[in-house]
Amino acid sequence: MILSIESSCDDSSIAVTEIATKKLLFHRKISQEAEHAKYGGVVPELASRLHAVDLPRLLEEAKPFLDDLQAVAVTNEPGLSVTLLEGVAMAQSLSIARGLPIIAVNHLKAHIYSLFIEKEATFPMLVLLISGGHTMVLDVKGFDEIEILATTMDDSFGESFDKTAKMMGLGYPGGPIVEKLAEKGDPDRFAMPIPLQHSPKIAFSYSGIKNAVRLLVEKHRPLDEKTKADIAAAFQKAAIAHLLQKTRKIFQQKRPKDFAIVGGASANMAVRKAFADLCAQYDCTLHLADLKYCSDNAAMVGRCAIDAFYLERFADALTIRVSPRSDKIF
Repeated sequence: MILSIESSCDDSSIAVTEIATKKLLFHRKISQEAEHAKYGGVVPELASRLHAVDLPRLLEEAKPFLDDLQAVAVTNEPGLSVTLLEGVAMAQSLSIARGLPIIAVNHLKAHIYSLFIEKEATFPMLVLLISGGHTMVLDVKGFDEIEILATTMDDSFGESFDKTAKMMGLGYPGGPIVEKLAEKGDPDRFAMPIPLQHSPKIAFSYSGIKNAVRLLVEKHRPLDEKTKADIAAAFQKAAIAHLLQKTRKIFQQKRPKDFAIVGGASANMAVRKAFADLCAQYDCTLHLADLKYCSDNAAMVGRCAIDAFYLERFADALTIRVSPRSDKIF
């Protein structure tokens, strides 16, 4: 078995996965959303202190599996340095105390493996990764063969939802709140710009949409409930249209047979429907992770670690480092 640890942001999570069968034997997650909501976003130092309390609690629950471990895996990049350190410190302790090899897992690669929890990985495929920190299209041919085809020039898709919610005083986390509010709104009441609409550049940009929301909020303040819903609907329509437009260009070049959406923002139902329609147009199979595995979790870290284990991709427990950014994910 492999014990995996996730602490890249505001979710403390530990999982135990059986190597041979890929069966998930234990998985628990403690979210910090309630603690950070009062500040309108994640406070790194607070998140680190909460991990220091919650991770040992989760490890105690996983104690019955510890004698059967063959490795320990941990997210070490990208993420918040102060929170990544909590998970890495625990992994180092387990590795050294129990003589276990340690596997350092890239958080973005783990999101790809959220598609394959308790099943075999199937490559090649194109993957759209959308989260609070990242927006990118990846050409994934295998564990070590991942090419970034497009990424964001500024804000991420998920970040733009959080900032839209904050500008309208809707609370945190903003993604689910804006999505739910958009269902009640008129997406055509306000015209929103589609970033890079006339540019051949295959990249993403959400700063312009974010600024358009800011201007609407200022113009219509104080916001009534209908205006909030209409802004949310117009924003979501433009944000998804931008994703579709640039991904369609990649589809025209690559003609993929398999396409997946992963990351926390992949739980957005409007996104799922829009890309289901796109894939149908190109006779492409759409792959989606279970909703419970879209956000950060140790189950995806453990599944990624199994393939790393077979490839003997082990780190040095004494020198493993954390990194807030990751330019490459292979």
